Amino acid sequence: MKPTYEKGSLSLIATVAMGTGVMIGAGIFALTGQVAEYAGPWFPLAFLLAAIVSGFSAYSYIVVSRKYPSAGGIAMILHKAYGPATITGAAALLMAFSMIINESLVARTFATYLLRLIDTDKGEILVPTIAVGLIVAAFLVNISGNKIIGRISLASAVIKVGGILIFALLALWAADFSFASKLSGEPANRSLPDFLAATALAILAYKGFTTITNSGDEVKEPKKNVGRSIVLSLLICLAVYLAVSFAVGSTLSVAEIVKAKDYSLAEAARPAIGDDGVVFTVIIALIATASGLLASTFAVSRMLAMLTDMKLIPHSHFGMPGGIQKHTLVYTVVLASLLAAFFDLSRIASMGAIFYLLMDIIIHWGVFRHLRRDVSAAIWVLIVAMVLDALMLGAFIFIKGSTDPFIIIVSASSIAAVFAFERFYLRNLRGAGDVGHEHHHH
Repeated sequence: MKPTYEKGSLSLIATVAMGTGVMIGAGIFALTGQVAEYAGPWFPLAFLLAAIVSGFSAYSYIVVSRKYPSAGGIAMILHKAYGPATITGAAALLMAFSMIINESLVARTFATYLLRLIDTDKGEILVPTIAVGLIVAAFLVNISGNKIIGRISLASAVIKVGGILIFALLALWAADFSFASKLSGEPANRSLPDFLAATALAILAYKGFTTITNSGDEVKEPKKNVGRSIVLSLLICLAVYLAVSFAVGSTLSVAEIVKAKDYSLAEAARPAIGDDGVVFTVIIALIATASGLLASTFAVSRMLAMLTDMKLIPHSHFGMPGGIQKHTLVYTVVLASLLAAFFDLSRIASMGAIFYLLMDIIIHWGVFRHLRRDVSAAIWVLIVAMVLDALMLGAFIFIKGSTDPFIIIVSASSIAAVFAFERFYLRNLRGAGDVGHEHHHH
């Protein structure tokens, strides 16, 4: 029986490839249009601000993982901060769910781009069907082992980043490098809450950096390399996203971007390079989304396995063979498939943003309240991170609540259900004296 974790199996380059792999996965293909819808001509700036917010967010993860580089990063950080409490399990589940939501976002994006190549009016049936098919395929590859995922991630990260940059250069070249030429004439009548809501969505394009902390133990020299690989990943992503934003903005107006919001990159290639450009962009999008899904499925099943080991979530085999990580894979895939089948892209993205920002605030608060001396964290950075997160979350709920209250209600009730479930589970479990480890604050 070989262990599921392999210590020191990821080099710095492989770790950065994995981080950028998850980040550039759907982020840019699905979110460019969604972000432009709220930020208007300012959407490249929303990606810049989102990178800054993510940089502050990454700080908590980096300082804690420098001292405790254990696999399952987020669950461990929460456990160190709050002990085996309801909030630990609930916040870790929120993170797992936001990753699962991200998987359904990626899968739907894959399907939406694929259908650009096929002239069909059956999109409503085909998008969820293809999305679910892709999620199942990712599951099958995940079962076949860790090494394959690393190799696929590395190869696809190179193709993806290279392909996206070629797309950006071609689009800008077609527009004579007149940056955002189409956007300059746009009315910039967007409010600050609109812009902050756009930034909240853009943050989803960066949150892949948490995949790196989830793989803490598997990174070579983690004390040094986890922080480095997170910073490098964020910088690479920012460069790619800005290039894409300017490219899309130089060939399409905001109205055109919003009209094609689920596949705006393919549409942006059309004026620049014609139908061949669309095909090229779609192929890059398919590679990016498929590989992003692979890496994310792996990370989330690891995290759920970790929570099960920490006795923070119950485990039922449902008569399935194999170890816990295999089972958590099955749960991940079933949940992601249900989401991909029943929600559209903007609703999926909205839930993801709300879950993720809330979980992020809980992590910073935990580090601030309980761990800041232990890991010698700078208080001002933690406070700025929390304030930025809270601003984005508040603005997003405010804007979304006025346009699509349904998804706010679904998100709020899901979060309430997660907390209630954890509380009930831990109470009953604790009553049985099953939580054996005491928690000490330093």
